[in-house]
Amino acid sequence: MLVLGLDPGLATLGYGLVKGDGYILELVAYGVVRTPAKTPLAERLMQLHHELSSIIVQHHPDVAAVEELFFSTNARTAIIVGEARGVTLLTVAEAGVPIVEYTPLQVKQAITGYGQADKPQMQQMVRLLLGLNEIPHPDDAADALAVSICHHHSAHMAALIES
Repeated sequence: MLVLGLDPGLATLGYGLVKGDGYILELVAYGVVRTPAKTPLAERLMQLHHELSSIIVQHHPDVAAVEELFFSTNARTAIIVGEARGVTLLTVAEAGVPIVEYTPLQVKQAITGYGQADKPQMQQMVRLLLGLNEIPHPDDAADALAVSICHHHSAHMAALIES
């Protein structure tokens, strides 16, 4: 199963593609889509759509795992990121790729076993789980890989429970 993990954002959208069977995980690709800050919002959203569409066409993922948003204070930032997240979901749905969503807590628990893990702990576990020599950069790409791995673990557990 090839899982496209997505960490939505307007300035930076992280993506990570991980192939696996629940036991063995293999890094396929990762990176970010960046949009220029001074560009009008509609153009930035369109750029996210086009570049994410290209990633989907290039890799043909079986499923997309998207991190849900968590904001506690800045409503303006939440709205802007929510718009980027909406474009992300629309792009994936338009491509016919099934979507699953995970909260940051679910991702942290799946990767580290601890829902309050900090970013360095998460990044180290992503590195270890994928057998990498270095932590993937930038942070948004590492976060997207974590979401992809989370889905691999969750889907594997669900399959074990069903059998």
